[in-house]
Amino acid sequence: MSALALGGFGIGTTEFATMGLLPQMASTFDISIPAAGHAISFYALGVVVGAPLIAGLAARLPRKGLLIGLMIALALGNGLSAMAPNATLLMAARFLAGLPHGAFFGIAAVVATTLVPPARRGTAVARVMVGLTLANLVGVPLATAAGQQIGWRAVYFAVAVIAIATACALARWLPLVPAAHDASPAAELRAFRRPQVWFALLTGMIGFGGMFAVYSYISPITTEVTGLTNAAVPWVLATFGLGMTLGATVGGRFVDRSVTGTVFGSLITVTAVLALFGLTATVPAATFGSVFLIGLVSQILASALQVRLMDASPDAPSLASSSNHSALNIANGAGAWLGGLAITAGWGYAATAWVGVALSLAGLTAAIVSAKAGRTAPPVPELAMA
Repeated sequence: MSALALGGFGIGTTEFATMGLLPQMASTFDISIPAAGHAISFYALGVVVGAPLIAGLAARLPRKGLLIGLMIALALGNGLSAMAPNATLLMAARFLAGLPHGAFFGIAAVVATTLVPPARRGTAVARVMVGLTLANLVGVPLATAAGQQIGWRAVYFAVAVIAIATACALARWLPLVPAAHDASPAAELRAFRRPQVWFALLTGMIGFGGMFAVYSYISPITTEVTGLTNAAVPWVLATFGLGMTLGATVGGRFVDRSVTGTVFGSLITVTAVLALFGLTATVPAATFGSVFLIGLVSQILASALQVRLMDASPDAPSLASSSNHSALNIANGAGAWLGGLAITAGWGYAATAWVGVALSLAGLTAAIVSAKAGRTAPPVPELAMA
């Protein structure tokens, strides 16, 4: 599973490091920082499109070969990003780089659960996600610093190298995991006929948007609200990454005990933490503490939703699991957009916390409706390997 986590590290670095490289990109192409920010949007669009598309069309492919192919695609997308001669081609390259993101995490989660006893599924999924969390703890701060010193292109080249290294590691150490004998795109699409799949996706789309409403603006919050210098921003980002890493480490244990309970507990806790952040964002120590807790609880929620989707569609888990990352990237865009509306309205950067509270509560409502509907839903088919 370490090879799968390494792939997650590369994906997490390329996804989040872009946020810290926007000034350098804007300078290279002589465009505004908001225009350079479209690189983030195009990557997210690639994730949203690629996750269900690849997982569905590749339903019959052996899992090991598919994961290796996705890492090669990630290397290609990042290599093209590093060599982009203009902003238009950079956006196209970022879209291509985003395509394998969700499919890799979704299929890797399914594969990981086949390598452990059923009672440790949550731990297996969390271990896959450790790479993503370590990217926020180590990869993103280092990439931001490297981009400032030697240029943003070097960061994408480095991610391409990590992706190739992951492909080699998967080829060497990942066991052969065939697709289900009756797997097909049509069979995978059956996942979307189940209301519980949509409820789980909706919970992620809305509830996770609360975290992104704050995280998208954490840099100006740190300097404008908390009153710290720009030099403190990487430390705040690292604190968030530390929380995510701990969440991935311990979160699987909660998921193993109760998937539904973990979803409810995470949404309730993150709502309270976001409210605390909104009330204490002017205090540096409180800001660091709140950011740590937001990262920790959000990562536990992500692992729980991943397993919840696989449980909701056990005969077609690859597509359902991959779609979780489409949902989370929709949450990314929605949270950032709604947080931006609050700022534009003149409510200040701290108002993003209250946008986050509203989104988390809405996600909790979706989870409650899901639980009630699940009590009367017919049983799903027995688990088949995907």
